[in-house]
Amino acid sequence: MTHGTTHDTASGTATGAARELTVAVLGPGGTGGLLAALLARAGHRVICLAGAETVGTLRSAGIQVRSARYGDFTARVEADTTLREPVDACVVAVKHTSLAAALDRVPPTALGDGLLVPLLNGVEHPVALRARYRPDRVAPAVIRVESTRVAPGVIEHTSPFAEVDLAGDGVPRERLDALAEALTAAGPATRVLADETAALWAKMSFLAPFALLTTRYGLPLGDVRTRHREELTALVEETAAISSACGGPADPEQALARYDAFPPAMKSSMQRDAEADRPLELDAIGGSLLRAAERHGVPAPVTARVVEELRKAGH
Repeated sequence: MTHGTTHDTASGTATGAARELTVAVLGPGGTGGLLAALLARAGHRVICLAGAETVGTLRSAGIQVRSARYGDFTARVEADTTLREPVDACVVAVKHTSLAAALDRVPPTALGDGLLVPLLNGVEHPVALRARYRPDRVAPAVIRVESTRVAPGVIEHTSPFAEVDLAGDGVPRERLDALAEALTAAGPATRVLADETAALWAKMSFLAPFALLTTRYGLPLGDVRTRHREELTALVEETAAISSACGGPADPEQALARYDAFPPAMKSSMQRDAEADRPLELDAIGGSLLRAAERHGVPAPVTARVVEELRKAGH
């Protein structure tokens, strides 16, 4: 994927054939902040889009990253409250719960020909984004990472990995390849997938059972996969059936094996939001899953019960 680009792991800089990109990051939190810092360290121009207070912090102090995988470092980035110029790509790394307001920071006229790369959870957002931006420039991506913003401009990356799948029906392949090359050289292993639906449902099939049950019981993954194994298995099987009906992958045994291989202390982002009393992406994950099940006539009683229990709990 690097096409002749080499990566100096000591300094974190990209050398060789990789072209310098200008990348905006909407929402420099746990995930967006990590990507922004890694891309900036690799020599790309990065513009973080956020509220005025965060913008001030990033302009003065940059982004501080603490990561066993990528090291501890501070990256200088640009920051603004609104996108004011064309960029090669704009990574959307906000939560669904704040998406509508956040998109005001990215006027379609300013983005122009740039790629819009949502890292959003769920499967329903590409349609809405294509109604607002150039449809052939919306490139949905999924990221597998555990990374948390512990303070404005301070990111703790705790998972031993960061992997990105990049897709985009109708998006020119060379644009996807250029971004994937830049991300891979900067750190996160990135691949371009031809099937957008499959990419989104592969993430959903893994994320939904993990997010719903860790949040429902307030337990890390290790406890969920042992103490609530039967429920986890049922959720995985229901999600796989819904994914299959929607044209996505369905391999419940593989999903369970991935859960078993993950660090036992791992928590979902939804669980972390619940612990911090932040709004949950319950509708984007559980709600969209149930809507897809209903559209295709797939029974999902366990999913429906867990989602309802979370809603009744005030989430």
